[in-house]
Amino acid sequence: MPIEGFDYKAFATSMSEQAKELVPKELKDQEKEYIVKTLGNFTLLAGEALYNDTQLNLTADQAVFITQVIAEWSFHKSIDLIHSGILPQYWDSIMQKIAFTIFEVAKQAIIRKIPQDQLLQAVEHHVIKVYNSSIEELQKKGIINEEIKNRAESQSNIDAMAKQAQEEQQRQKMAAAEESEKNLREAEKKREEKRKKYKQDKVLASMPQGITNKQMKLMTLALVLKILSQDKVTTILNKFDSNDSLAISQYMNMADLESHIDGDLISNCLKEMKEYLPIKRKLTKENVLGDLLRVYRTVPREKIERIIKNERPLVKRFIAQSYDGEYYDIPLRVAGIVAQYISESV
Repeated sequence: MPIEGFDYKAFATSMSEQAKELVPKELKDQEKEYIVKTLGNFTLLAGEALYNDTQLNLTADQAVFITQVIAEWSFHKSIDLIHSGILPQYWDSIMQKIAFTIFEVAKQAIIRKIPQDQLLQAVEHHVIKVYNSSIEELQKKGIINEEIKNRAESQSNIDAMAKQAQEEQQRQKMAAAEESEKNLREAEKKREEKRKKYKQDKVLASMPQGITNKQMKLMTLALVLKILSQDKVTTILNKFDSNDSLAISQYMNMADLESHIDGDLISNCLKEMKEYLPIKRKLTKENVLGDLLRVYRTVPREKIERIIKNERPLVKRFIAQSYDGEYYDIPLRVAGIVAQYISESV
C-alpha cells in the first residue's frame, strides 16, 4: 500500500526550488542547472521508490526524511564535484553511487530503528567513503592526476556552508549585542535627561520670586568673596562695573545670604561661572612673546613706546627685541609683569 500523505512529486519539486536559491552565485549557469537537475532527479526517484515499496511500511515523515537526506547530500556533493576539477562526464556515475548508498543506509537504519543523529552520522561516513573511493578509482584509471585527486577529496561544501552559517550567526549575535548596547545607552541618556530636567525644575522652584538669574550669580559670587581677604575682594570687585560691584557688596553684608539660595542652585551657578574663567597659563618665554606680539599687531609702535617712555633701559630693550620675536634675557617673572602691564595699558 502506498504511503499515505507522502506526495513525493511535490516534495521533489519543492527541494529543487529551494536548491535554486542556495546554489553558489559564482557558478556558471550550466553548473547551477546540473546541481538543481541532479538533486531533483534523485529526490524524485528515491521518493517514488519509497512510495511504491509496500514491504517497508514507512510513515510519510520517514519517507520525507530519507528523500530530504538524499536531496541535501546530492546538493553538496555535486557542488564538490564542480569545484574538484573533474570533467563533467564523470559526475553522474559518482552522484549515482552516492544517492544509492544514502538510500540503502537510510532505509536500513530506519528499519533497525536507529536514532536519527546516529543515522545521519552513518550516512555522512558512507557518503565520504563512496565519494573518495570513486575519486581514487578515476586516478587509478589515469583519468585524473594526483593534484585533481587531492583537490577533489579536500572539497566539502557541507562544511563550508556550516561554517558560513556559524559566522552569520556570530555576526547576528554581535549585531544584536551592539543594538542592545545602543538601546541601553539611549535609555541611559533619556534617564539622564530626565534627571537633569528634574534637577533644573527643582532649582527653578527653589529660586526666590522676583530674583533674576544674574542676581542669583552675583549672590553666589558674594558667598565666595565672603571667605577671601579684603585685598582680594577689592581686586575682584574692581573688575565689575559700579552697579554690579555695589550689588555684590550689599549681598556680602546680608547676614542670612545663604538662606536665600538653594544648594543645588549655588553649585550650578559656580559651574556656569567656571566655564568663563580664564585658564592660568604656564609662564614661559614663548607665552610672554606671544602675548606681546598679539598686542603689537593691533597697537601702533609709537603708542607702546609712549607707555614705556619712563621705564628702565632694561625694559625698553626687552620690548624692542620682542618686536623681532626675540627674548631679551631678563627674569621671566619680570617679563610676565611687563607683558601684562603693556596689555592692560593699551
